Amino acid sequence: MNTNPTIKHESKNRIRVDFERTPLLERLKAKFINGAFLVNVIWFLFRFLLLLGVSYVILYPFYAKIAGSFMSPQDFVDVTVRLIPKYPTLDQYKAIIADNGYFQALFNTFTLAGSCAVIQTFICSLIGYGLAKFKFKGNGIVFLLVIFTMLIPHSTLQYALFMEFRYFDIFGIVELIRGEGINLLNSYWPLLIMSLTGLGFKNGLYVFLLRQFYKGIPDELEESAYLDGSGTFRTFVQIILPLSIPMLITVFMFSFSWQWTDNFYTELFFIADSGPKLMPEIVKVPRSLDVNFAGGTLYSSAIQNTCGLMIILPLIVIYLFAQRYIMEGIERSGITG
Repeated sequence: MNTNPTIKHESKNRIRVDFERTPLLERLKAKFINGAFLVNVIWFLFRFLLLLGVSYVILYPFYAKIAGSFMSPQDFVDVTVRLIPKYPTLDQYKAIIADNGYFQALFNTFTLAGSCAVIQTFICSLIGYGLAKFKFKGNGIVFLLVIFTMLIPHSTLQYALFMEFRYFDIFGIVELIRGEGINLLNSYWPLLIMSLTGLGFKNGLYVFLLRQFYKGIPDELEESAYLDGSGTFRTFVQIILPLSIPMLITVFMFSFSWQWTDNFYTELFFIADSGPKLMPEIVKVPRSLDVNFAGGTLYSSAIQNTCGLMIILPLIVIYLFAQRYIMEGIERSGITG
């Protein structure tokens, strides 16, 4: 076998000289006009067109709603106007804020959703930690019941929940003292009590996510804390919770978002106009906007779409700041792998 470095160097130089003498057109043909390159080009175009089509299907409705929110009544009777307003205006936003009580609904919904989300996050983390780290008789059955709560339709419990909070009582003590239960309807108490007892909206899902997350935490961390004299609850608060911040933020955001747009429980516990004004109630045509013209139907639809945009706008703003933690929490929950 010839290993002379001089011969190798001369061979490389000869190849380089031959390549440089090759015409540019032939080199381009050899590089680009071949089967592998054509396959890559076709695959790239296919992916590009597919993503473009999916993006259009997803983004077009949002753009149409946003464009319609800035249109004036003149735009809805002008056949030349499609997606770009010819007479842009903020009348829809001003009317929704003034006539539909947007800021009052924003404050009430933020208070309710934030309170329920904080309570649910802590309670579900406590339940999920117990199911993940403590081996007791009936652990599997309890977890199975938690999963079962995710499968029960909400309408099945509708009447029972209504009567429970219409005549709220604790082991008959209130009825013994007052002669009847306490009416908790048209207040935040039904939703807060359900969150505090681990029976709030989507709590089964949150317990499942947190249980899967806590099962991935090494037991050695808790054992080290126990050896240092730390109790179970103190270990949970000082050791486990700080490690769970991404997952807790994820659960908080899920709870906050679903409670923000919920209308099943709010319509169940808040009767007519007696309860606090919440976000779903602002979806209506303001009194100050006239829809009695040729394009009034389209104008009414655009106004309701604008109401929807104003409802989800705070969620979008919050998501922009918390998206990194949400993605990290979902990845560390173990449900993606």
